[in-house]
Amino acid sequence: MKKYFFPLVLLAVFEAVAVVLWLTRDNLFYLFNFSYIGVSVSLGVFLFVKKYRHARRIVQLLVGLYMLVYLGLICGENMQIEGFWYYLFTGVFEAATIHYAVAKIFGPLLFGRGWCGYACWTAMVLDFLPFKVPGKPENERERGERWSRRNIGWMRYVMFAISLIFVAALFLAHVGNIEKIMFWAFIIGNIMYYGLGILLAFIYQDNRAFCKYLCPITVFLKPMSYFALIRVKCDESKCISCGKCRKVCPMEVDMLDPSKRRKNGTECILCLECKRNCPVDAL
Repeated sequence: MKKYFFPLVLLAVFEAVAVVLWLTRDNLFYLFNFSYIGVSVSLGVFLFVKKYRHARRIVQLLVGLYMLVYLGLICGENMQIEGFWYYLFTGVFEAATIHYAVAKIFGPLLFGRGWCGYACWTAMVLDFLPFKVPGKPENERERGERWSRRNIGWMRYVMFAISLIFVAALFLAHVGNIEKIMFWAFIIGNIMYYGLGILLAFIYQDNRAFCKYLCPITVFLKPMSYFALIRVKCDESKCISCGKCRKVCPMEVDMLDPSKRRKNGTECILCLECKRNCPVDAL
C-alpha cells in the first residue's frame, strides 16, 4: 500500500487546488480543470508504480492535448508565456496566470520541473523524436564542442524578453482586439516552438535541446526547482556506481550527487528513467 501513497498525495494536492479555486473564483471550470489534470498525473504515477513502460507518455498526451487543443484552440486561451503576460497586464487572475502560478512559479517548489516531464505540450511532441538520450561525445574535441553549446542557454532569456516586450507593446500602443491577436500568437508561437525544437533536436541529437537552451519558461522553473521538495535521491548503501542513471537521463542530471548543487540539478523533469533503469533500486 505504501507505494501507492505518492499517487494519492498528488491527487489530493490537485483536488485541494481545484476546490479552492472553484470556491474562491466561483467558477466550476476550475474544479473540472484541476481535477482532470490531477487524475491524469496520478494515473501516470500509478501506472509507473505498476511498472508500465509508457506511463509518462500517457500523462503527456492526456494533459498536453487537453491544454493545447481544448484550452488553446477550442477555448481560445493563450497558455503560452504571452498569455501569462496578457492576463497579468489586464489584472485578471485566471486562465494563464493561475496556470503559471500553480505549474511554473510556485508549484516547482514542490515538484520541481515535473511540468516539463508530464504536461508540456511542446515536449509531448519532441519526445516522439528518436533522440531519447542525448548524443554522447566520442572524443575530447567533440566534448569541448558539446559543452560550448551550453553557451547558447542565454537565448532562453532573449525569448523571455521578446514575449514580455511583445505583449507590453500591444498595451502601450492601445492596440484593439488584443484577444484575437493573443489567439493567433498562441498558434504562431506553437508552430515556432515545434519548428525550433525539432531543428535543435536533430542538430544536437537531443530531444530535449529546446528545453535546455531556448524554452523561456525555464526562467521561472529553474530557480524555483532548486528548492523542490520532491527530488530523485540515491541510496548510497545500494548504489553500485554502474552509471546507468546518468546514461539514460534526458536532462543529464547527476542523480548520484545528493546536494542541491548537483550537475543540472534544476533540470530534472521527474521522468524517473533513472529509477526505472537502476539495476539495484538505489534511486
